[in-house]
Amino acid sequence: MIDLRSDTKTKPTEAMRQAMAEAEVGDDVDREDPTVNKLEAVAAELLGKETGLLVTSGTQGNIVSLLSLTESGQKLILEQDAHMFHYERGGVARLAGLMVHTLPGRYGTMDPEEVETAIWPDEIHRAPTGAVALENTHNRAGGTCLSVGHTNDICEIAHRHGVPVHIDGARIFDAAVALGVEARELVADADSVTFCLSKSLGAPVGSVICGEAAFITRAREYRKILGGGMRQAGIIAAAGLVALEQELPRLHEDHQKARRVAEVLAALPGVRLDLATVQTNMVLFELHRDDVTAMQLCERLAGYDINAKPRSEVEIRFVLHRDISFSDTERVCVALEEVLGRGN
Repeated sequence: MIDLRSDTKTKPTEAMRQAMAEAEVGDDVDREDPTVNKLEAVAAELLGKETGLLVTSGTQGNIVSLLSLTESGQKLILEQDAHMFHYERGGVARLAGLMVHTLPGRYGTMDPEEVETAIWPDEIHRAPTGAVALENTHNRAGGTCLSVGHTNDICEIAHRHGVPVHIDGARIFDAAVALGVEARELVADADSVTFCLSKSLGAPVGSVICGEAAFITRAREYRKILGGGMRQAGIIAAAGLVALEQELPRLHEDHQKARRVAEVLAALPGVRLDLATVQTNMVLFELHRDDVTAMQLCERLAGYDINAKPRSEVEIRFVLHRDISFSDTERVCVALEEVLGRGN
């Protein structure tokens, strides 16, 4: 099967499996696992931060970061389609005790002036602003990228008001590749950043939080509180190290495959697709036809050994990744043309 549902569906490479089998391990709760320590150091170096912390998932990384940056009862400013708002089970409210203030965005990008307006002055009637969170790449916008300049503008505004900035960088390296910059440039002014090893990087599990040492010390405590303290976690970290070494150089291929599929889709009747959103490895489109619904398209694609899933009655997202080859991509294009090319 060609699985277009998500890049979380990737399987570990043989190199990852070999590294996992041979990993030198220790008790990570006591910071005795050399492979975890190496992964955290490598991740921090790549992102230009002082140190890192291995966590089980991007969701855990986000909530641990916010717990470490804020206090219960404060306000969190988010773009209205942010992953933390839609897909993390309300953890920022249930666990961190934060009130969420959402702002509209264009391709996932908030207006800096609106962000500044949303940072309320500290007075008796209102919840103080605890943090601003950005998402790069932006999932629900179709894998779009926040630029260095935009991120710096938001950080400057927030910091001028004494407010920290967290970046949900689940696919931050995809953004860096697409924009032609180093990942560290995209997070230079942020107080914390998370990225996922288990999405476009293809490792089986894990995310890393990066920031300054004092922040990571607090994050380590909250990770423990949330049950995220692992023991011989070097087995996980070993795959992450291989991912950072071997997968980063090929991320542009996933972007090329996504662009190929998007251009085919955009030419088909009844498809609404904004090609400006196809910046990385995702293709987000709507299907408006009388003869086939989004669900029916996915069902028909299954007959071509293609696994896809609608996000709504009309919306579908395809995610291209390491386990989908260029020849697989062409199979997808042929299938789409055969199913949707018959007219409305």
